[in-house]
Amino acid sequence: MLERKQVGTRAATVILPAHSSHAFRYLAAGDYWFDDPTADHHDGTNSRIHT
Repeated sequence: MLERKQVGTRAATVILPAHSSHAFRYLAAGDYWFDDPTADHHDGTNSRIHT
């Protein structure tokens, strides 16, 4: 569930298993997909995070 933040954005909390890798992207208005510039890695299509 997305929670509204004070600055007009939204956030979600996800619990991920330790010692694993996960791919993700963000979807913005107008069907615009983008990567997280602060992710651990980018594989060409997705952002990746390692826990």
